[in-house]
Amino acid sequence: MKKISVIRFKPKPECFDEFLANIKERSREWALASPPTHFLMTTDEEIVAIAIRSESELAESAARGVDWLDTQRHLLVEYSEQDRHTIPLTGTMVEY
Repeated sequence: MKKISVIRFKPKPECFDEFLANIKERSREWALASPPTHFLMTTDEEIVAIAIRSESELAESAARGVDWLDTQRHLLVEYSEQDRHTIPLTGTMVEY
């Protein structure tokens, strides 16, 4: 079973390009895989990461992501006390 994770980040305006470069570098291997499993999207204020993983990879991948995020928090705006620096959403991919 495949899982899709969508994670919203809001870089500080002056750090937008730096954070985008960092997250691109972090996900480059998966983004260039065939087929790609990681994608990035930008809006005026946010960077959104989209990842497709097997259910068995999810926990370990999420743990590595939190470790990486700890090195990037200084570049991000907190959404709220509860959400902190990300708004994540993960669910099961519906396949046809």
